[in-house]
Amino acid sequence: MINKRRSTAVLLGLLAATALIGPTLAAADEETTEPPAEPPKVELVLDVSGSMRARDIDGRSRISVAQQAFNEVVDALPDETQLGIRVLGAAYRGRDKKKGCQDTQQIVPVGPVDRAQAKAAVATLRPTGFTPVGLALRSAAQDLGTSTTVRRIVLITDGEDTCAPPDPCEVARELAAQGTRLVVDTLGLAPDEKVRRQLLCIAGATGGTYTAAQSADELSGRIKQLVDRARDTYTATPTVVGGAAGCGTAPLLAPGVYTDREAFSEHRWYRVPVRAGQELRASVSVALDRPVNPDYGVLLRVTAPDGRELVRGMDAGSGRTDVISAGLRWSAAEDAATPTPEPSGTRPAQTICLVVSNAFAPRPGTEATPGMPVELTVDVVASSPAPDGPDLGRGWTLLLLLTLAGLLTGLAAGLLTRRWVATWREN
Repeated sequence: MINKRRSTAVLLGLLAATALIGPTLAAADEETTEPPAEPPKVELVLDVSGSMRARDIDGRSRISVAQQAFNEVVDALPDETQLGIRVLGAAYRGRDKKKGCQDTQQIVPVGPVDRAQAKAAVATLRPTGFTPVGLALRSAAQDLGTSTTVRRIVLITDGEDTCAPPDPCEVARELAAQGTRLVVDTLGLAPDEKVRRQLLCIAGATGGTYTAAQSADELSGRIKQLVDRARDTYTATPTVVGGAAGCGTAPLLAPGVYTDREAFSEHRWYRVPVRAGQELRASVSVALDRPVNPDYGVLLRVTAPDGRELVRGMDAGSGRTDVISAGLRWSAAEDAATPTPEPSGTRPAQTICLVVSNAFAPRPGTEATPGMPVELTVDVVASSPAPDGPDLGRGWTLLLLLTLAGLLTGLAAGLLTRRWVATWREN
């Protein structure tokens, strides 16, 4: 019994010694965000079709809830926001579907916020016609125009498109494929599975979000969040670049954001110079702007000029998706096989190869050209090595430390045991 207690005490002592000399967590690097080069541009697209008359949100009609939310959002808009409002199904009251499916108008042009004008325009809306969501999205993208920053469309609807073609999912993929830096966020006002799937598809194709709003507070709160998010934009349009079929002829990339197109099951090569003491951080996103078969993947690799793979990042899945991404980090110090005779301060930059590969297969009848839209982000920063693991030393140092810890814990255990035995005998 005494030996068993002593062994336990020795083990606890060793664990305690290990904890005392363990590493401390490193603080994360602070990142700074530059202000956007242009003011944020947002267009709110509101469904005013006949189904918006339904009174199923807090006992009120869907259109009245949407109008209240719009008023609250307009009051809370930052002054620098450029806002536009487009409606669909708001003007044509007849039954001719061909005419009704052309019913979309911009009632407030994109520009500095005129709160009185915006509120007055929304207050006069009455649910009327059909639901041409696809046409409204395409028109909203034209309303926002071109920009060096990301633009946002916030779509509020209670039903699926009743006018396809154009199919709203295909329109969203079309906009994403154009590299227009356009994000579509969707808000659903009806608990309908078909509507949910369609709105998810629209949002996913452009990197946006889908939310179901079942109350006035939820709707106004979510719209405010999305409009505020418009300020988190890129400051420059991605640079168009053409990857090569091998490293030797690949374009040389500086830190920045690039856009390219990659064919199905293709490998595209780029080169990046990285100096000693620097770290490469790269990511790639491939937008699926057309139907593909399940079981897919994207692979991002760093290789040395001689073909050795240095690091890789990948993502894969099975099912429907609209964007798939992968990323990696690599430090020049990690390539131990590279000779470094010069001092680190004078050492020339090492040019490594960045390879983007995909494992997509088109469905029957899917066009293979042009290639899939690719966005590549490249950054080179000062190295930030991961914190070392617990280090107790090596060789005689480790042996001496373990012996000392064992003696101390054994002595403590012996004294405690002796005292316990003496107390036990007295009683």
